Amino acid sequence: MIEPSGRDVGAIIREGSAIDRAIEAARRRVVRRHQQLGIPLVIWDGARVVEVPAEAVEVPEEQPDG
Repeated sequence: MIEPSGRDVGAIIREGSAIDRAIEAARRRVVRRHQQLGIPLVIWDGARVVEVPAEAVEVPEEQPDG
């Protein structure tokens, strides 16, 4: 059984910054992992799918909470 967390999920979604932080953290992890493995990233660029060398993608710095 899933226990309720006591968080207002609707408020989290409406506010959005926690979701934005989670997406940015996931992006950093994915880019770093591809860089470690030397595997290109496959991204959507306008109207087409392209492979981009992982080392050509800048990893944004982690922003402190605030």
